[in-house]
Amino acid sequence: MTKSLAHGNSTSAIEVTNISSHGIWLLAHGRELFLPYEAFPWFREQRVASIINVEEVSLGHFYWPDLDVDLTEDIIENPERFPLVANTD
Repeated sequence: MTKSLAHGNSTSAIEVTNISSHGIWLLAHGRELFLPYEAFPWFREQRVASIINVEEVSLGHFYWPDLDVDLTEDIIENPERFPLVANTD
């Protein structure tokens, strides 16, 4: 008998594939998404372990629990449509 994953667990792998001085790249569902620090300042100057600790809470909805950052593919692809920026002080 094959067991299914518990309800709510994602079966597709997501991962941070690169961290640079300009931003991070997230691979999800065969697509690589770029998160530049100027649009997503929460990732700047964070520990690598915190950046790569990302979960997909639902399809296209990503959460970094160590940073308390919650983003969707739409926000990542169209940051200009979501002008709210957290206070990074």
